Amino acid sequence: MDMAFDAGNELSDEALLVLFGNGDGAAARQLAQRLTPRVLSHAFRVLGDRAEAEDVAQEAMLKLWKIAPDWRQGEAKITTWLYRVTANMCTDRLRKRRGVDLEDIPEPEDDTPSVENQMHSAARAQALQQALQSLPDRQRQAVVLRHIEGRSNPEIAEALEISVEAVESLTARGKRALRSILIERQDELGYKED
Repeated sequence: MDMAFDAGNELSDEALLVLFGNGDGAAARQLAQRLTPRVLSHAFRVLGDRAEAEDVAQEAMLKLWKIAPDWRQGEAKITTWLYRVTANMCTDRLRKRRGVDLEDIPEPEDDTPSVENQMHSAARAQALQQALQSLPDRQRQAVVLRHIEGRSNPEIAEALEISVEAVESLTARGKRALRSILIERQDELGYKED
């Protein structure tokens, strides 16, 4: 039996998962609409491949649906659990990729619009994505979760199963590495030095 959702009555992720675990399809739809874009965005930032990111997002959500009936309330936030699952799946895919020859990886599609500001935005996003891909896996995951996804250090620590201090170290090193990579391209990307 589906419950009626009130626009003003926003249920927590945990409440929606419990409802889904009890057979409420509307709760599953609302939770999927809320969480899938986050998972997809995170996976894309880590993997750099849209199709692969979509596969990871779909698999992560399926895992969430499978554990819904057994979810133990109060043990972990659903988003933290989901980010951990997504991070692990991305790490597995990245490890598998290492056996692939660079020439076998297709070039990224260039769909830059013709308007100058949109071109700069697209070039900046692409430069950031390329720079992110040059970071070690754990640094990339920490930087993406902290500075792109907006997660707190304790949430990241739990998702990556490391200490908060390790998160701080990973994000600091990742930011320094990104800066050194991107500083060389600031003129090309339309940035002015302050």
